[in-house]
Amino acid sequence: MQKGSRLAADIGGTFTDVAYFDPASGALSLGKTLSTPERMVDGIANGVGKAGTSFDQAETFLHGSTVAINALLERKGARTALLITEGFRDIYEIGRINRPDAYNLFFRKHVPLVERRLRYEVRERLTAEGDVDTPLDEAGIQRICDRMLEEGIEAVAILLLHCYANPSHELAVKAIVQRRLPQAFVTASHELSQEYREFERCSTTVANAFVGPIVSRYVAQIDSRLHREGFDGKFLIVQSTGGLYESQQAQRQCVRMLESGPAAGVIGAHALCRALGLKDAVAFDMGGTTAKAGVIHDDTVMTTNLAMVGGYNEGLPIQIPLVDVFEVGTGGGSIAEVGLGGALRVGPHSAGAEPGPACYGRGGGFATVTDANLVLGRLDAQNFLGGEMPLDVSAATEAIRAKVAEPLGMDTVAAAEGILQIAVTKMSYAVKGVSTERGFDAAAFPMIAYGGAGPLHASAIGREIGIRHLIIPRAPGHFCAFGMLHSDLRYDNVRTTFRKLEDLDFDELEQALAELAAQGHRSLEESRVRTAHVRVDYAADMRYVGQEHSVTVDITASLLSARDHAALKRRFDEVHQFRYGTCAPAEKVEIVTLRATVVGVMDKPPMEKIPQGEAAPPVEARRGAREVYFSETGKAVPTEVFDRDRLLAGNRISGPALVEEHASTTVVLPGDELEVDAYGNLRIDLGVKQA
Repeated sequence: MQKGSRLAADIGGTFTDVAYFDPASGALSLGKTLSTPERMVDGIANGVGKAGTSFDQAETFLHGSTVAINALLERKGARTALLITEGFRDIYEIGRINRPDAYNLFFRKHVPLVERRLRYEVRERLTAEGDVDTPLDEAGIQRICDRMLEEGIEAVAILLLHCYANPSHELAVKAIVQRRLPQAFVTASHELSQEYREFERCSTTVANAFVGPIVSRYVAQIDSRLHREGFDGKFLIVQSTGGLYESQQAQRQCVRMLESGPAAGVIGAHALCRALGLKDAVAFDMGGTTAKAGVIHDDTVMTTNLAMVGGYNEGLPIQIPLVDVFEVGTGGGSIAEVGLGGALRVGPHSAGAEPGPACYGRGGGFATVTDANLVLGRLDAQNFLGGEMPLDVSAATEAIRAKVAEPLGMDTVAAAEGILQIAVTKMSYAVKGVSTERGFDAAAFPMIAYGGAGPLHASAIGREIGIRHLIIPRAPGHFCAFGMLHSDLRYDNVRTTFRKLEDLDFDELEQALAELAAQGHRSLEESRVRTAHVRVDYAADMRYVGQEHSVTVDITASLLSARDHAALKRRFDEVHQFRYGTCAPAEKVEIVTLRATVVGVMDKPPMEKIPQGEAAPPVEARRGAREVYFSETGKAVPTEVFDRDRLLAGNRISGPALVEEHASTTVVLPGDELEVDAYGNLRIDLGVKQA
């Protein structure tokens, strides 16, 4: 085991990526292999081997996975029961009565993960202050356990009103259920969220129980494999915040890793921004199954405290801190098909790793985005994954002809181009979802594009939105795994507390925040993970009196020390103005929730520079040319191909061109200008979108 060495593995729907950093030599080694859906840990082991290392060489193993989010979206979780305060059995189904699409006659509301007959009422009641109004009926809990045993319940979610103020009733119920159902996965709401809003807290708790058995078994399986391979270091999981937490916690608080892979990519983009001196950027990730986008603004990764898993219209709320990521079901493996009305659709269904796109030659017959790129000449059939995985051009051509071109009465090349245009439009929604819809001007931000398929489409997406500058980092196909190496140990503690700003005692506020921070410090000490130093950040959810929803305001040390109510009010108005385009300086404000984030900052691998060259790329970087179709030219044109590993800082390339590397290809469209920077990033200035 090398002191300080870190091994990171990111499992996607199609590929598993591995990054290993050895601080002794400063070397970063990478591995990429197809995911193994039947036994995910095998894909990790294969990737570790491809990276030229082994588990026992690492002091810390970092992991991000889609297993939790996939189980939730596909509704393939455990048979779950919900225990809830008497009289509130249906809040999980009633929800907020939101109707986002008011004129849609076919609108469907969210569907609970637990059917009504498996929601059991518990006789008890606490007041909003945490005082006991109705004592807990323990005999009733025993009767409920009898019924759950008869139903073969595998997981139990417990949600009792106002438990964020006093968890005693939830603790008592959990103890009884664990005694009676020792094999069941049991979770109580106060363990996940100490915020008000019973519907959101209920949904979060049920989701944790629903995916709990699958995720806990999965994490335990990896843990067992690590120990068999001689690993005796720390096993950490990436949370949806981009921070790390221990694998034992991940087995209990499973929902915290819902967006672990995408969050790690945004953390990597933030690290790259700091190296390049950028304050703002859009982070765009396109893999084999989905495309995701996040935002870095003012040197800060934008986060949210509530996610709608499954989309805003029909999704289920998850009330945890997480990186603000917008996701669409479009990736390299997304299936293109003609619907009943003759319309071409791309995604959300994916060919995945098994059987994969038609061109993989593994028995898949669906036409996918990857097949379209191959048919148009953007991928080299003999150089995919550095030649490890040759692609079948004829299979891709036949799939597009049979599934898309013939039904639409067009030629294969036009059908392939149509697939890409639809995919690009859909992926642009992900970027708009975290930028324009959040009050940012996406066109003013550079876009950092990564993921195995991101550089293939980044220029087209940028033109669609109006973005003028792209950054393609080194090894974009491994970038989420790379981002994990820049993650820190993180603990978020939250407490709902209603206080009018005008009545706020800053000494009490400081004490309450310090108590939350102390919880984080204790968790950090218990983890026994070596950190360089500790950082504490404070925030408060605030709203105008009489308003329903709140916005999160950072509480800086200067705001606390100033003891200035007016300064805090002005800061809230500024955040509200930015978020919603309006504010009300004359209106009174209240604090509803306090937040403390304790971060154990870990040592990071350095950003390495590459040798300097001239404007003209060296001869050895040129791989010749091939015919590539571009909609900008309306035909296939000779396009020069470059080997990225042989490019030097300062090299310039004019589009059209292709830049190939082991796990990705960057498309430089006609009119684009590319320059390699000192760190080996491809900086692309986009041409004007052709009419």
